[in-house]
Amino acid sequence: MTGAALAEVKAAARKAAFARRKAAHEARIPGAAGRLSEVLAGYRGVPLSGYMPIRTEIDPLPAMAEAAAHGPVGVPVIQGAGLPLRFSRWDPEGPLRAGPFGAMVPERDDFLEPELLIVPLVAFDARGNRLGYGGGFYDRTLELLRRRRPTLAIGFAFDAQEAAELPLEPTDQPLDMIVTESRVLGF
Repeated sequence: MTGAALAEVKAAARKAAFARRKAAHEARIPGAAGRLSEVLAGYRGVPLSGYMPIRTEIDPLPAMAEAAAHGPVGVPVIQGAGLPLRFSRWDPEGPLRAGPFGAMVPERDDFLEPELLIVPLVAFDARGNRLGYGGGFYDRTLELLRRRRPTLAIGFAFDAQEAAELPLEPTDQPLDMIVTESRVLGF
């Protein structure tokens, strides 16, 4: 498949996935982060990164706040196009500022290197693949971190974001686990 054809297939897959995610978000599933909290309890004290939810992303903040009571938690800070993410230490009560793409980031950068990343996504499949927004930030970051040491990538999503098949590229980094509001898939 040519690069242009793959880009069209990915755009169509994203459009369908955004619609499913929006419907799941509007359903306001109570306790959606409960399973994520259960998973993170097994990694107490491990430096991790979550994310500040934007638009219709599933909200990991309750699980992140719980994890922050036991160890360092960061959130991604975009450094620029084509660059890997960096992660600034996050405190549930700490002051925030607007970052790129509408995501909030800590007011003062205090960078850490996570060993576990909670990864937002647009869609996922049952084999641990994810479809992101298309910027490649998490793929570059996971590749870099995994070259240094074992790094666990946990996709966090609504069940409705699952797709039977995703258009993939060789640079796409697989997830080690996917957590939804109702289940945990390990790979």
